[in-house]
Amino acid sequence: MARIVFDPDEAEGLRRAAAAEFLETPSLAYVLERLADRGIDLDNCTPWDTLRTEVGLTDDGGARVA
Repeated sequence: MARIVFDPDEAEGLRRAAAAEFLETPSLAYVLERLADRGIDLDNCTPWDTLRTEVGLTDDGGARVA
C-alpha cells in the first residue's frame, strides 16, 4: 500500500490549520485533521487523468465547449 505521511512538524501545522478553520469551515477542519492523523492512501486516489477527463479538460488544459 502506498501512503503519504507527514512528519511531526507538518502534521502539527495541519492540526493548527484545522483549529483555525473549525468555526468557519468545519468540513475543511475535519479533512485537515484526518490528513494529519492518517496521511493520504494513494491506492484509493483517483488518477489525475481520470479527474481531468471527468471535468472535460483537454490535453492543452482548456475546457471543451459543447
